[in-house]
Amino acid sequence: MIRRIIQLLIIIVGGGLGFRFGSDLFLFLDPYINIGGAVVGPYIGATIGVVLFFLLSAWMADYILKSVRWGEEALLKLPITDILFGAMGLIIGLIVAFLFFLPLSYIPLPVIGDFLPIILSCVLGYMGFQVGFRKRDELMSVFSIGRFSKSKKEEAANKAKNDDFKILDTSVIIDGRIADICKTGFIEGSLVIPQFVLEELQHIADSSDVLKRNRGRRGLDILNRIQKELKVKVIIEERDFDDIQEVDSKLVRLAKVTSGKVVTNDFNLNKVCELQGVTVLNINDLANAVKPVVLPGEEMNVQLIKDGKEHGQGVAYLDDGTMIVVEGGRDYIGSHIDVLVTSVLQTSAGRMIFAKPKMLEKAQ
Repeated sequence: MIRRIIQLLIIIVGGGLGFRFGSDLFLFLDPYINIGGAVVGPYIGATIGVVLFFLLSAWMADYILKSVRWGEEALLKLPITDILFGAMGLIIGLIVAFLFFLPLSYIPLPVIGDFLPIILSCVLGYMGFQVGFRKRDELMSVFSIGRFSKSKKEEAANKAKNDDFKILDTSVIIDGRIADICKTGFIEGSLVIPQFVLEELQHIADSSDVLKRNRGRRGLDILNRIQKELKVKVIIEERDFDDIQEVDSKLVRLAKVTSGKVVTNDFNLNKVCELQGVTVLNINDLANAVKPVVLPGEEMNVQLIKDGKEHGQGVAYLDDGTMIVVEGGRDYIGSHIDVLVTSVLQTSAGRMIFAKPKMLEKAQ
């Protein structure tokens, strides 16, 4: 229906143009064909315009309809304030074009004078729309300084509020330590769980692989525990980004949009967040930071459980998983012995402690 209306309008425009310029054309041709151009020229021109634009109307209607739909989709994506200020700028531009045309109409401009109003209206209307659209914030400050400053304060408050958003990724939920950290009260603000992370957890929990299925169910149990047992606000974020496939990329985009912080224990996601300028809280970094500080010369009691890589070494572990390499400890595997710390090595994988049996120190 709309297409036919557009075609009808195109045909009417063609007839109008033919009627307007047909007399001039046939007056020019009249000395050669002698058909009385002054009388019949407008009607013949209108007929030719109707026929010509009727033949072109199918192609032109499709093109105009596509342009209108594209413009409609573009306007629907814009905020209402952008549209309002753009429309105000367009109206002001058209008024300025009209005021310019009034003095110019007294200047004889053959041929160009007929098209000058259209050219001026298009140029100044476009400029007015762009000024209104791009300078909307400044225009708002001019019309309502008090309200603008208030909105700025609210925006700053919302941003500060969003800074307290802690966005959880799949790995940190499955890991489970986030629940214990929340229980201690060290995590402030709200925990944000994106819908696409929940869908990934559900997909893992429905996996045919037993290990993956158990990991997914553990993650869902951890979320259930956080919601029901802990005094922390949990927000399920429904927002999704259909143009992005990877969950990690969606997390980074969500953190940028909400000005939140990503909580993870994924090394690769940690690096991506740093490159994208997104604040990231890594549970592994926190675990390494709170491990007890051990200095050379300190004494501790450990149980040796296996051989070390080098000859005569024994290996023990602290409760937090820190590896202790005991020189000459191979003979004491399976026993609890007192050792003296000789050095501490901090690596990207964690902290390693080197020690030797205290009894050997006494023997020396």
